[in-house]
Amino acid sequence: MTTTWRIKLLYDGECPLCVKEVNFLLKKDAGRGLVNFIDISDDNYRAEENSGIDYETAMGRIHGILPDGKVIKNVAVFREIYAILGMGWVYRITKNPIIGRIADLIYGIWADYRLKLTGRQPLEIIVKERSKKGKCSI
Repeated sequence: MTTTWRIKLLYDGECPLCVKEVNFLLKKDAGRGLVNFIDISDDNYRAEENSGIDYETAMGRIHGILPDGKVIKNVAVFREIYAILGMGWVYRITKNPIIGRIADLIYGIWADYRLKLTGRQPLEIIVKERSKKGKCSI
């Protein structure tokens, strides 16, 4: 079977801001299937189907997987997806090494605090609860 997607986006379907971004990207994808959206909060999420990226790792930072299995994360994921969807100009400036490092730093701060900012439990508690339900895949 031939892969039609050009990137898998691992996203947190329980994060309201993440879902808002995914909905925007779904509209831009317009049914072309260029982005394979993978909700890591889904009970059926399996690390082994996603380059070994377990739930806890995926929750820590945004990850993308290219068809060859290469894993990218942080701002590089947004840069790649936006380029694939024909909006590369939005993140083009982050290709500059200095600006790219600053963007990754800012994204890292956001990622560290996104659960708190969206009114959710700390990651350790979310992972523990998910493990109790048998939903964490390694």
